Amino acid sequence: MTPDEFRAAGHQLVDWIAGYLDGGVEQYPVLPPVKPGDIAAQLPARPPAGTVDFDTVFADFERVVLPGVTHWQHPSFFAYFPANSSYSSILGEIAASGLGVNGMSWATSPAATEVETVVVDWMAELLGLPASFRTGGPGGGVIQGSASEATLAAILAARERATGGAGNRQGLAATGPGVGVLTAYATSQAHSSIEKGLRIAGIGSENLRVVPHDVSYAMDADALAAMIADDLAAGHRPFLVVATIGTTSSMAVDPVRAIGEICRREGLWLHVDGAMAGIAALCPELRSVTDGLELADSFCTNPHKWMSVQFDCDLFWVADRAPLLAALSILPEYLRTAAAEAGAVIDYRDWGIPLGRRFRALKLWFTLRLDGVEPIQQMIRNHLAWTQWVVEHVDADPRFALSAPPNLNLVCFHCVDGDYATDALITAANDSGQALFTRTVLDGRSVLRFCIGARTTERRHVESGWRLICALAGGHDHLPR
Repeated sequence: MTPDEFRAAGHQLVDWIAGYLDGGVEQYPVLPPVKPGDIAAQLPARPPAGTVDFDTVFADFERVVLPGVTHWQHPSFFAYFPANSSYSSILGEIAASGLGVNGMSWATSPAATEVETVVVDWMAELLGLPASFRTGGPGGGVIQGSASEATLAAILAARERATGGAGNRQGLAATGPGVGVLTAYATSQAHSSIEKGLRIAGIGSENLRVVPHDVSYAMDADALAAMIADDLAAGHRPFLVVATIGTTSSMAVDPVRAIGEICRREGLWLHVDGAMAGIAALCPELRSVTDGLELADSFCTNPHKWMSVQFDCDLFWVADRAPLLAALSILPEYLRTAAAEAGAVIDYRDWGIPLGRRFRALKLWFTLRLDGVEPIQQMIRNHLAWTQWVVEHVDADPRFALSAPPNLNLVCFHCVDGDYATDALITAANDSGQALFTRTVLDGRSVLRFCIGARTTERRHVESGWRLICALAGGHDHLPR
């Protein structure tokens, strides 16, 4: 492709993206009506023998790829949690792709490092985070790809601190017979990345203690304290608690302050996973979601969910970076630089798993400067208001019952006729292509999750989603008036 061909194709593609996000996405079913193998069957089995022009490739994109896409930017996407994009963040992503730098260290691209440091500190201020997470003190922040990566980094830092580095030097021998088994704690509602991270770190699933939750599906702090005491008495080494701000199934918020006090008393690392709900703190009136964070050792949240910053972008902060760097820093000769040796710069390759790092900070920088925070705050407030509207209609409809206390932008409810009716309702709604919901299980009961978080969603889409549910559930329709 020549520069001129690139310019022409780029204009065509940007025009298409603008049209897609500006209402065009609504022409597609949210969930594609395809079967396994449908897309692959339309693609050649062998690699291309030659080249074709961009128009041909783009036509195949529209003919083959689009019919198999689940449209996460659709205004009637009420599933999972949002993975929003925005024009400004797309421009930042394009700029980062065009530059094509590897920001693994300051020396490999100074701007990639310093822009990241600045925007992560900006976000700490905008979210009202404790001063311990800001650059300049013992802590600081970094952009990871996902909350799963942040959780793994926190596990490794906690293991480093708990074993005095022996976990890295001796591997499993550091937690073998006679030296105490490392134990971690989370509820059954916590994200699966915790167990996965413990597996990767060599600690294992069997050493994850599942802490009981209360009726709101939040961690029972008293039960946590008792479990830690039992493990200490058994000769184990409790080292990590993961508290969640906004659990995946029900948006439950663990009591971070009470948990933090226990962790401080017992010397455990507290990681707070706020992947979805942490961004709510951009609204000052919602800062209660981060209450107690000054007692945490690490915290993460995802602008690529509820902030309309292009995936992937996870913000991860630590109150003390020393254990993190001790766990992850390896310095071969080919990466040594005078600036790093003098301690004058940050090398973010030491703050995460991969060596190579994309210039993710650009899309956050573009978003904060081009759009500002006010539109994001208003979007969050709208979503909360429309969520409350759904709650009121669920409460007023005898066919349904709330499955968990509603929180922020998620409503969990079920059909009173039982699991079969709930499952059938979810399947029928999703098969319609008009909206997309996800199913979860709470206390053994099938539950429909109605999550309002897409940037493109308007109230009319929420009302249409509710009408769809009412129509498919049968019986008397309690529709909005």
